[in-house]
Amino acid sequence: MASDHKVRDALSRWHEMAASGDLSQVGEIAREDVVFRSPVAHTPYHGCEALTLVLSTVIKVFEDFTYHRQFTSEDGKSVALEFSAHIGGKQLKGADFIRFDDEGLIAEFEVMIRPASGLMALGQAMGARLEGKLDGFRK
Repeated sequence: MASDHKVRDALSRWHEMAASGDLSQVGEIAREDVVFRSPVAHTPYHGCEALTLVLSTVIKVFEDFTYHRQFTSEDGKSVALEFSAHIGGKQLKGADFIRFDDEGLIAEFEVMIRPASGLMALGQAMGARLEGKLDGFRK
């Protein structure tokens, strides 16, 4: 079972990175084989490099990004983080679902966003910045 303090420490570092707008060090709290599920892609992305690329880009695309609430599973290894942001004049709400492994490293990261207009604006902005850069990270 994951050590509670390892997950808490990793989650604290995650919040610090998100607040600073610099997610370049996310690999320090994620597994090398982390799975990332995007709200705009059908197939998940695999690997720390893909996770870092996507998250480092999206934090620059979002305006007024703010976390509001956090929910933690009974075993302490999974969290849901509710957030809001703006993009291209569209307001959106979303949730990051993060599952940690027994060492307190991010094993899975999934994002869900609503409404559809906010999701479409995000997809367009991200697509323009990441076109072709993620192709090799799908299995």
